[in-house]
Amino acid sequence: MPATVKLIADSGSTKADWCLVTGQETHAYTTQGMSPYFLSGGQIQEIVRKELVPQLPADVKIDEIIYYGTGCAQAKSAQLMQESLGAVWPDGKVSVSHDLMAAARALCGHEKGIASILGTGSNSCYYDGEVIVKNNPGLGYVLGDEGSGAYLGKKVIQYYLYNTFDEEIRERFDLKYNTNKDEILENVYRKPLANRYLASFTLFLAENRGHYMVENILEDGLNDFFFNHIYKYRESWTTSLHFVGSVAWYFQDIIKELCELYELPLGKIVHRPMEGLVAFHQG
Repeated sequence: MPATVKLIADSGSTKADWCLVTGQETHAYTTQGMSPYFLSGGQIQEIVRKELVPQLPADVKIDEIIYYGTGCAQAKSAQLMQESLGAVWPDGKVSVSHDLMAAARALCGHEKGIASILGTGSNSCYYDGEVIVKNNPGLGYVLGDEGSGAYLGKKVIQYYLYNTFDEEIRERFDLKYNTNKDEILENVYRKPLANRYLASFTLFLAENRGHYMVENILEDGLNDFFFNHIYKYRESWTTSLHFVGSVAWYFQDIIKELCELYELPLGKIVHRPMEGLVAFHQG
């Protein structure tokens, strides 16, 4: 009997990782991220058809599509994503869940733990090994997303526009971006996907580690995540804290320092959840 062919997806706002799984054989692919908050069903289908389908083997028959994505916690958004993927693969079984479940399953497997996402956006939950028991609600990049790329990037922009940066770091910013207030405000308030735009400035933080203002932004932003999210779970002091996402990965030294400072048990820090998801769904 041939092995079931599964297509597993993990999508943030900026990038989506896909993995085609046939038995123990896997093939990885990448497309831009897809959020049902910002995209219509037609736009989602267009991204999949143009960016993913041409990468897949021409003769492959996909039996099951397992999609985890940002913005899919709400039933209406999950349905939109399910219908969009079903239109691309009408013969495949499509299941849709949110990115927080992806993080929990990838980081914890079937064990209990605190799972946190620190990428373009941020979120967290207490997972009992089977289901998400508690979730301190994510409020998106306008009201929340503490510790995320969008949150840290917003701090960079504030430091720049408020003339808080000292001369040295301001010169570095000008040299890298060659932008101005009007252009920044246009991108934030008028153009689509402002969260991605804001998150793009985390690269500036990564490239200028060691400068005290950069370190202040990083430490304050990640501490805000701990204070507003991690601290809300009583289990944080008795259960391992796991983190996934680009911000968690590239600034893991600060996460480790905060865990030591607050005497919290640190577990895994991984860049992307796909390896853990493949293991979960192969098991």
